[in-house]
Amino acid sequence: MTNRFPDLFTHLDNVIKLPSISSANSQIDMGNQGVIDYLSNEFEALGFSCEQIPVADPKDGKSNLIATLGSGPGGLVLSGHTDTVPLDEELWTVNPFALTQKDGKLYGLGATDMKGFFALILEAVKPLRQENFVEPLIVLATADEETSMEGARELAKLGRPRARAAIIGEPTSLQPVHCHKGIMMESIRLLGQSGHSSNPALGRNALDAMHAVIAELIRFRDALKERYHSDLFEIPYPTLNLGSIHGGDNPNRICGHCELEFDIRLMPGMHIETLREEIKQRVARITNPLGIKFDLLPLFSGAPAFASAEDSSLLRAAEKLTGHDGISVAFATEGPFLQQLGMDTIILGPGNIDQAHQPDEYMSIDMINPCIEMLQQMIRQHCLG
Repeated sequence: MTNRFPDLFTHLDNVIKLPSISSANSQIDMGNQGVIDYLSNEFEALGFSCEQIPVADPKDGKSNLIATLGSGPGGLVLSGHTDTVPLDEELWTVNPFALTQKDGKLYGLGATDMKGFFALILEAVKPLRQENFVEPLIVLATADEETSMEGARELAKLGRPRARAAIIGEPTSLQPVHCHKGIMMESIRLLGQSGHSSNPALGRNALDAMHAVIAELIRFRDALKERYHSDLFEIPYPTLNLGSIHGGDNPNRICGHCELEFDIRLMPGMHIETLREEIKQRVARITNPLGIKFDLLPLFSGAPAFASAEDSSLLRAAEKLTGHDGISVAFATEGPFLQQLGMDTIILGPGNIDQAHQPDEYMSIDMINPCIEMLQQMIRQHCLG
């Protein structure tokens, strides 16, 4: 493959060839250890010291990587996740597990979301490694962002890494993101009493009860829309999506069990546990008089909304370098967890979110030089003497 960036394209091809699908479905969920090992080797070759931090049970093959060049307080974190979403391989027109260069685009699963960011970091650092790093440059590679964000959660618990500023290289079309919504995914499970459908008195119909619960959730959705509003977002209110429902087992039996899964996209200022408690109270008012048991179970721990500091010097620097004002987005990132560590944090990376999670995912080649130049300027401003 001939190109202007032989090392970068090789790195991107190599990480794309290492599947690291993250899924709530254990049948297709994978570890990311192969990607972490590869990045460790490549950053060590550039003079970084590398530490791998297992996430949860080490046998699951999931780890975070902290790669550090230089030492001391302050410095800059460049962060990304190493996992990808699942895929429908039959819908791809190219091999999802190999880099394909075509029509000015780089195709492959994770090319833009977001293994490509690490290849760009490697390219950006090469000409700078002999410079005087008065503050450290830290590259952070995390696990399981696409499902639980457990990698970033573990780091937040450990209080690592520490730096003055952090850039998360999610695909933002190289526009700095200073604000995004949070997300929670929940399951409501109802347990009634099955019985012969010819006599409703023989049971307690969980599907009937879920009908009432759904109506209550819709009222709750309307209430959230009234309570919270921000013109920072294209959709300026929180959303609640009823995503899937399953219940019963046969038309001639009273439905004894039913499960509903839904998500809420949170605005800044909304708190996950507070919302869960209100949902529990609302559902209990429906189910208790019907003799229906219910559980509200999180499908994952949730991620809070994110907003950078109003006086963020990192945001101002990014706006100046890119020529774009800070924007808000609807998708969630690991930003809140890095912010918990005390870092001035923004989201800024190559690629477009519209290409993420899609067949034939790609990064435009014309993003490469601007991103490398931006990264080098950020490193100079935060790390070099």
